[in-house]
Amino acid sequence: MNRRSKTIIALAAITTTTIHIINKIKYAMYTEKNSLSTEKNFYYEWRFGKICYAKTGKGNPVLLIHDLSVGSSSYEFKKLIETLSETNEVYTIDLLGYGASDKPNMTYTNFLYVQLITDFIKNVIGKKANVITSGDSSSIAVMVAHNDPEVISNLIFINPENLYHCNQIPSKQTRLLKFFIELPVFGTFVFNLFTSKAAFENIFENKYFENSNDIKEEDILSYLEASHRKGYSDKYSFASYISNYMNANIVHALKEINNSIFILAGANKEESETIVENYIYYNNSIETVYIKNTKQLPHLEKPERVLEQISTFL
Repeated sequence: MNRRSKTIIALAAITTTTIHIINKIKYAMYTEKNSLSTEKNFYYEWRFGKICYAKTGKGNPVLLIHDLSVGSSSYEFKKLIETLSETNEVYTIDLLGYGASDKPNMTYTNFLYVQLITDFIKNVIGKKANVITSGDSSSIAVMVAHNDPEVISNLIFINPENLYHCNQIPSKQTRLLKFFIELPVFGTFVFNLFTSKAAFENIFENKYFENSNDIKEEDILSYLEASHRKGYSDKYSFASYISNYMNANIVHALKEINNSIFILAGANKEESETIVENYIYYNNSIETVYIKNTKQLPHLEKPERVLEQISTFL
């Protein structure tokens, strides 16, 4: 082996080691507070891993399902739980691959989560539940309701997933992207770029909230911790998400389900009206309310308005 080859190998080893150390430092920084763990957390032993959930209140059961975007967890609903639990038995859940739940190295699909929610309602809640979803998890609830009409009562979608996006399937390019992100060192480094504090601050200011003054430091930190908790394995659900593995065409199911459906939409969210109109086109019994001065996360930005609408519907 000549000197040049030895130099290249040495530089590659140094680079890899440096990136690995940076990854370790990022993990320690983002998870040191361990704020997602509380004494109220329970764990459901599901077939693919432990599912973290919490239960409060008494009454008709309500299950809250967070968005599928990176960093999402049951933290999304923290400002709704106390009020909802005054009249309902409230369950919050961290989906497999998210938050404080297990995050196995696997491909995460819509059907996987349909199985999880169906099993959770049957085995943990034990009876029909009202379901409130955020963002992309709306498609999961629709498919659960369609596959088993005895599982879900009413459905409330907070800024449901764009039906056009639901139809997108994995391509050669997205499969390659998934493979790259799942690589041990360099893939983790790229994942850390997507899930840095600056990245979350940017998405909160431009997509999640209408008024940046309403963003709390704890909101950013919760997304940071959720995306890095339990090592770097959150990158596996992230890889499946951005590669369209979690999508499912729900149009047929949306047409056929008989559940009462209520959409809460952020009035200032991009294409909000178009998204809602598409849902109503396929199921004209859907009721809708727009939450003024909000975007993607009205339940974090204006929780009192969201609670008012939820209580009216339920």
